[in-house]
Amino acid sequence: MTAAGILISLFPLGLVAGAIGCVVWLAAAPSVVPVCALLAVLYVLPLIAFRLHQLVAPLKAGGARLDGKTYVPWWGGHQIQLIYIAVPQLEALLRMVPGLYSLWLRAWGSKIGRRVHWTPQVEVTDRSLLDVGDGVIFGHRAVLFGHVIRHGKQHLLLYVRPVTIGDGVFVGAGSAIGPGAVIRPGVRLDAETRVYPMEVV
Repeated sequence: MTAAGILISLFPLGLVAGAIGCVVWLAAAPSVVPVCALLAVLYVLPLIAFRLHQLVAPLKAGGARLDGKTYVPWWGGHQIQLIYIAVPQLEALLRMVPGLYSLWLRAWGSKIGRRVHWTPQVEVTDRSLLDVGDGVIFGHRAVLFGHVIRHGKQHLLLYVRPVTIGDGVFVGAGSAIGPGAVIRPGVRLDAETRVYPMEVV
């Protein structure tokens, strides 16, 4: 791993330290200011960091060696988003307000249509790698992966590609959709369906 890769892997720790600092501040001097600071650390700072990261090292679709000697943009973006994977309740709260989670994903760079319903326990691993049409419904514990990592003979191989979901799709509970998968408009996926990388359904 490169020095930049090691450095950015400290981002989640810095975020946690900042959040703890805000909580201590709130306990010592209760007011709206530390609450706003906590919300900024948890929601605004990672988003700004990701957008800046995209300017410096844009995420590109395709394959790469994760353990190579060059910096892998996906790794940096993943570290910035790691807080939401580790503490999924942070985004579950956003899904309780109609339209807010779709707006959140658009801010990360995804294309999200209108009237999309996200159940509170949907998992999105790569917030900038979604193209979702209008009127899509995601069932309980559906998972969307914009990447897959495979262990080759000698190297860790990373594959990154957006997930594309057409208008009016119903994604059944517990379904998992891999990178590069395309779900055509109007498709109904049964519960626990697996859509593999690059598969068209």
